[in-house]
Amino acid sequence: ATPPTPTPPPPHPTRPRARRPHPPRGGGRPPPPPPPRIRRIGLPYLLLLPALLLELLVHLVPMVIGIVMSFKELTQFYIRDWGTAPWSGLDNYKVSVDFSAPVGKALLHSFMVTVGFTLLSVGLCWLIGTAAAIYMQDTFRGRGLLRALFLVPYALPVYAAVITWVFMFQHDNGLVNHVLHDQLHLTDKPSFWLIGDNSFYALLVVSVWKGWPFAFLIIMAGLQNIPGELYEAAALDGAGLWQQLRRITLPSLRAVNQVLILVLFLWTFNDFNTPFVLFGRTAPESADLISVHIYQASFVTWNFGTGSAMSVLLLLFLLVVTGAYLLLTSRGRKTADV
Repeated sequence: ATPPTPTPPPPHPTRPRARRPHPPRGGGRPPPPPPPRIRRIGLPYLLLLPALLLELLVHLVPMVIGIVMSFKELTQFYIRDWGTAPWSGLDNYKVSVDFSAPVGKALLHSFMVTVGFTLLSVGLCWLIGTAAAIYMQDTFRGRGLLRALFLVPYALPVYAAVITWVFMFQHDNGLVNHVLHDQLHLTDKPSFWLIGDNSFYALLVVSVWKGWPFAFLIIMAGLQNIPGELYEAAALDGAGLWQQLRRITLPSLRAVNQVLILVLFLWTFNDFNTPFVLFGRTAPESADLISVHIYQASFVTWNFGTGSAMSVLLLLFLLVVTGAYLLLTSRGRKTADV
């Protein structure tokens, strides 16, 4: 018997050759694709382009128009076609900063009222928010419900919340006078809260009530990053509550507080909705915030050139304060790190 003939192995499959792309008809080589790094860096900017264009249309374009209006003698006679208003140069700015004249004196008074109001409101918002956030770090029954209740003033629409306070501050049948005068007998007679000197305190109460939940939310988030072992070690070493707050909590929240105070300052200094809804188009003298004052100078007296100049001056002031604050806080942070 003859042995079976071995079957030959199958031929090794040959890989098809890659076809070279034909050069373009112009004779040159096709442009090489961009490196992956450039594509990876350029993609985020491409995705941000629609938002940047929208920001340009919504904020920057009106800002530029307002700056141009501040150099024009724009009154009610040119409101139909403001581009034809004559140029006044720096006259609107000179009128605004002339503190011996009625316009400049009123602007200076409004500026001082706004500074005092902002310092008190920001300080109270930070103090109440910090105290509430520290208190909420302990576990107790009903903590989640209490957190939700603390955030209600921040979640409510501004107009609905402030209008509710308007009814509460009414002279005859308001809740505030009912509690202070009728129930607690702290006043001799019902007080006027929306006119006169008491309007400053009414505005401060509404601003703090509306702003402290934001401080509470930010500080409570910052407290989550502090390790609990630090408090345990401090307690073993004999540190009390005040020493733990001074040595651990506040230094750990320094970066959070720096941003929080700046944001609260800018929001409060520029706040227009709260005083406008609370007092109307004409705010009392003791609560004449600069945002409402500029509105009155523009839309009540119909002098849009002067109102635009005041707005530009306010913008420059906030830019200077923000830059100085960031410079001081950055230096303090570097000194603390060293």
